[in-house]
Amino acid sequence: MLILCQHPALLLHVNEDIFHISPENCMSRNRKIINKLFASLLLVCFISFNNTAFAQDGEALFKGNCANCHKPDADYTGPKLQGWNTREPDAEWVYKWVANPAGMIATDAYAKALFEKWKPTVMTAFPQLKKAEIDAILKYVDGYTAPVAAAAAAVGGATSGESGSDNSLLFGILTLILAVVGFILLQVNSNLRKLSDEKEGIYRGEPVPFYRNKTYLMAGVLLLFTLGGYFMVNAAIGLGREKNYQPEQPIYYSHKVHAGVNQISCLYCHGSAQDSKHSAIPSVNVCMNCHMAIKEYKGDALVRENGRSVNGTAEIQKLYAYAGWNVNTQSYNPDNNKDGSPDGAKPIEWIRIHNLPDHVYFNHSQHVKVGQQNCQTCHGNIQEMGEVKQFAELSMGWCINCHRESKVNFYNAADSTGNKFYSIYEKFHNDLKNHKMDSVTVENIGGTECQKCHY
Repeated sequence: MLILCQHPALLLHVNEDIFHISPENCMSRNRKIINKLFASLLLVCFISFNNTAFAQDGEALFKGNCANCHKPDADYTGPKLQGWNTREPDAEWVYKWVANPAGMIATDAYAKALFEKWKPTVMTAFPQLKKAEIDAILKYVDGYTAPVAAAAAAVGGATSGESGSDNSLLFGILTLILAVVGFILLQVNSNLRKLSDEKEGIYRGEPVPFYRNKTYLMAGVLLLFTLGGYFMVNAAIGLGREKNYQPEQPIYYSHKVHAGVNQISCLYCHGSAQDSKHSAIPSVNVCMNCHMAIKEYKGDALVRENGRSVNGTAEIQKLYAYAGWNVNTQSYNPDNNKDGSPDGAKPIEWIRIHNLPDHVYFNHSQHVKVGQQNCQTCHGNIQEMGEVKQFAELSMGWCINCHRESKVNFYNAADSTGNKFYSIYEKFHNDLKNHKMDSVTVENIGGTECQKCHY
């Protein structure tokens, strides 16, 4: 005969045999169930956070791999990416193209037509991108909305909580709340166990407070060491790096106005970038070539990063003062002191932003003319910057990764495209011709050897 009772001293009578299950065992079993439930909740939260974070990677992947040459909604160095699925031959074409553009150009008619339209630029291959990452990029560009339109929609109350919103903070708060709830449940379990023991006449002494519990203390110490080590290592790695450095210059010069709105080529002001080691800062007379005629600013409002408005016409007047230009007579001041410059003229004391250590060799012409790199590769979307800042960290690892991924533009005698400088690498020419290699990176021709960049 089986009898179950709910008395704290639970008894099971089976064929006159008595099995005693103590309250201690019950509480121990309940504690295990609570611990498993809490761990399961944390796991579900962690998985949900990871899925959300992955959904946000499309924008980061686009900016890290595509933004130098593509815009989602407009042609740039390469074609706009929105509408990709209406232009390509089949659904799998894009994955093959991203992995090996050069090989596709040689074998695929649509790829060849695309190259003919945008030549001599050949897209960089990204074989390291997984299919899921490419899908994330394509999803981002398909759903991309221009910032101005997005702002207008927000003002109009059209915020709809799209899947593109970042919920990282929300999941972080939920995780913290669950952790606190789990801690409280553990304390409640401990108190219930104490009450049950007292009712049964079992004395176990006072429970150790959590702030004196060795397990909690050790967990806290390990957490502090982990966080401290993480921040200390990151700080040590960042020593000497000035990413996002954005000083205020003596004259507010907007690259967005000059290179963006007015489409002035970078090489008009920095012509030495394709012919010498340094890109150089243009002299005042280069600025005066245009501003002898352009005396006032009539474009969109100029605003500094800190929110202060800028009077564009007043900034042009500063240029005139540096150049020794008389606005009233529309001529340079006389050179009364015979020093070869108009009276009052002096160089503009621009504040240098990008600076490499003395032991590092970097040649602009080798990258711009020989390597055919865009300015945006190292300087970011300069045509969208008001005040210029350092876009990349310019670390050795950053440079080496670029050398590992950048393709060598070999000279093609058939259509006279490419760079003749690389004609000395006969072995790689033969390997490409015999299909032993589909492309050659800067690393293959010695671009990661120490002596190539260090004196």
